[in-house]
Amino acid sequence: MDTSMIHPECLQYENVSFLCPNDRPTVVRFGMYVFLSVSITITIFGNLGIIISISHFKELHSPTNFLILSMAATDFSLGLIIMPYSMVRSVERCWLFGKIFCKVHYSFDLMLSVISIFHLCCIAIDRFYAVCDPLRYPIKITISVIKQMIFICWSLPAIFAFGVVITNSHVSGITGYEMLVECFNLCPITFNKLWSLVMFFTCFFAPGSVMVGIYVKIFIVSQRHAKIMKHMAANRTEISTHISRQKDRKAAKTLGIVMGVFIVCWLPVFIVILVDPFLNFSTPEVLFDALNWFGYINSTCNPLIYGFFYPWFRKALQYIIFGKIFETDSCLAKLS
Repeated sequence: MDTSMIHPECLQYENVSFLCPNDRPTVVRFGMYVFLSVSITITIFGNLGIIISISHFKELHSPTNFLILSMAATDFSLGLIIMPYSMVRSVERCWLFGKIFCKVHYSFDLMLSVISIFHLCCIAIDRFYAVCDPLRYPIKITISVIKQMIFICWSLPAIFAFGVVITNSHVSGITGYEMLVECFNLCPITFNKLWSLVMFFTCFFAPGSVMVGIYVKIFIVSQRHAKIMKHMAANRTEISTHISRQKDRKAAKTLGIVMGVFIVCWLPVFIVILVDPFLNFSTPEVLFDALNWFGYINSTCNPLIYGFFYPWFRKALQYIIFGKIFETDSCLAKLS
C-alpha cells in the first residue's frame, strides 16, 4: 500500500484503507436496503405525483398549492439526491463516495431540511390569512407574494448550508473530526457547540414555535367560525360562504397535520444535535443515524398525507397513472 497517499495521522492504524467496519449480518443489511429503498421510492414518486398534479391541472393553481408544489420539490430532491447515498452510509456504516462529495451531500442535506421548515412557516402564514382574514386574503397573498416567499425559502437556506459546511465552521474545534473522515471513511453529521445552538434555535425551535402559534390561532378562529355558521340563515349566498370557509378550515387542518408530523419526525434528531456536543459526542452512532432517518421519513409521509386527506390528489393520481394527462384539455379537468 502506498503510504504517501495516506493522511499522516492514519499511519498509526494498521490496514488503514480497510477501516470501514460493518459487523452487521448480511440478512440485516439486506432488510435495511429493502426498507429504506421502499421509503426512497415512495418519497420520489409520491412527491413527483404532487409536482405533476399541481403543475398540470389549472384548477390547482392557487397560492397555497404553489407553496405545496415547492415543498414537494424539496422532498423530491431529498429523496433523489440525499437519501440514496445516506442509505448506503447507514447500511455499510461507511462513506464510499469521497471526501469532496461528503461536503456536497452534507450541504444539500442541511439545505433541504431547512427549506422544508421555511416552507411550512410560509404555508402557516398563508392559512392564517385564509382562515382569519378571508376578505383581505386575495389582496395580501398574491402569486407575486408567493414567488417572493419561495425565493426566500430556497435562497437563504442554500447560502446558510453551503457557507457553514464548505468553511468547516460547523466542526471548528472538534478534536478528531478530520481523522474520522480521513482514516475511517466516515461522513458524520456533526456540529460544534456554537452551531448546534444556532441550528436548533434558528432552524427548528424559532420557526417551529411560530408555526405552532399560528395554528393555535387558526384553530381558535375556526371554532369561532363554526359557532357562527350554526346560526346562519340558509340562503344561497351564505351557504356558498359557509362551504368556502369549510374548505379553508379543512385545508388548514390538513396542513396542520403535515406540520405536526414534521415536528414529530425532526424534533428528536434536532434535540440530539443540540445536546450531543455538550455530552462530548457520546450519542451512539446507530441511535443518531436512526433519528436522522426518522427525519427523512417526514418527506415520505407528506404525499401519503395528501393522498389520504385531499380527494383532488387521489383523482389527479388516477389521471397520471392511466395516462389521461396526455389527453387534449386534460389540464382543465375538474378534480374537486
